[in-house]
Amino acid sequence: MSTIRPFKGIRPKEELAASIAALPYDVYSSSEARKIVQANPLSFLKIDRAETLLPEGTDIYSPEVYKTARRTLDEMIQNGSFVQDTEDCYYIYALTMNGRTQTGLVACASIEDYLNNVILKHENTLAAKEEDRIRHVDACSAQTGPIFLAYRPHQEIRKILDGVKQEQPLYDFISDDQIRHQVWMISDRELIGKISHYFAGISHLYIADGHHRAASAVRVGQRRKAQNPAHTGREEYNFFLSVLFPSDELKIFDYNRVVTDRNGCTFDAILDKIKGGFEITQLPSGPYHPARKGEFGMYAGGNWYRLVSSIPATGDPVTDLDVSVLQDHILAPVFGIKDPKTDSRIRFIGGIRGLHILEEIADSSNGIAFSMYPTSMDELLNVADAGMLMPPKSTWFEPKLRSGLFIHRF
Repeated sequence: MSTIRPFKGIRPKEELAASIAALPYDVYSSSEARKIVQANPLSFLKIDRAETLLPEGTDIYSPEVYKTARRTLDEMIQNGSFVQDTEDCYYIYALTMNGRTQTGLVACASIEDYLNNVILKHENTLAAKEEDRIRHVDACSAQTGPIFLAYRPHQEIRKILDGVKQEQPLYDFISDDQIRHQVWMISDRELIGKISHYFAGISHLYIADGHHRAASAVRVGQRRKAQNPAHTGREEYNFFLSVLFPSDELKIFDYNRVVTDRNGCTFDAILDKIKGGFEITQLPSGPYHPARKGEFGMYAGGNWYRLVSSIPATGDPVTDLDVSVLQDHILAPVFGIKDPKTDSRIRFIGGIRGLHILEEIADSSNGIAFSMYPTSMDELLNVADAGMLMPPKSTWFEPKLRSGLFIHRF
């Protein structure tokens, strides 16, 4: 069973929501975040990336950065930029992109569920990124960026959320990237009880995005537990901020690759090495976005090619992923990229940026680009259900949840 619970949300004053809401902290470099905060002093990036308030050149992992994040959050609560609800509530967060809406329930998920694999993961975390968010969460005594969770569709939950959405929203604004953001509050005790009951009957939740934020929240919760001799398991640090979406409303975009070093091979030699596992067709024009699973686009030297895999399926949910086929049969044997997490010769480009960026990067580096067919939600769920992990950069979700609309303090 899945344990979720309502919380007393800290959220922006209504007229400030659009200005405060910010994309996740890890979408930006430090310099990009600094420019955004300079242009919009209310942006939540000044808390999520507090080095933006300190002199340029400040070590982004210095203690002063985390102290500044805590101080800034406290100041914004004290000056009324944020308000805190007085009762435990659930919230609804709907995002609309290109006419498609995904509706999430904002709630606190259980650290115990994470540790006991009721909440399933599909990728590993990196120690450095995890440590940064541990220090941020610990310093602020708050989770400021929600974890993006998915669950298999549940019609009774959908009916409740659709009913609440008929009411006037707390927030309704369109961000600079033309995503519509709408938020409703659920304070009715009966509805809260029904929602909690229905989720208790769901066997698994799945981390769609935010593995590092989830791992960090869990680590801080465990630390607080160890420090509290009167620990009961009901303290707020035992739960972490999440937005839970039905999997059938989510869209995964392609996550494309550019290899910037040909590993000493001519292009003809590369074609010769891969033709045994792929049917290769040079295309009259491009760029090319694969039309189905098992197809890949390849760009080099001004030309696009379609690759169609002839590698037999194995029945293994990870091995049969397109990202695995590319890694196992091209990137590793041809280019020598054994560990794509650490190899500097490969770049990962989210499909939201389009395919022309692949051409630009490949042309500037004499490299080779690969366009991918997106991993499906069913593939993600199957990998997680099997207790397995995907290769890095297998999924790119859009639209991105905004930070700063909901804060869970403990």
